[in-house]
Amino acid sequence: MQEIKIKTPVIHLDQLLKWANVVASGGEAKQLIQGGQVSVNGQIETRRSVKLGPGDIVSMNNGPKFIVGRES
Repeated sequence: MQEIKIKTPVIHLDQLLKWANVVASGGEAKQLIQGGQVSVNGQIETRRSVKLGPGDIVSMNNGPKFIVGRES
């Protein structure tokens, strides 16, 4: 599991996928999320704007898994 460090207190799910280089664009992130291919803390998440913070775990169906960390 890879740690993705953020500089802000929270980050939106679609922004995290772009920050982690999982997708190249917001449109691609939207398709993955609304297609039910992304889970947050073990639950399928279909909202792009769900807020994530340190300790949240994001996983892709049969793909990478990330934990959100804080950049100090």
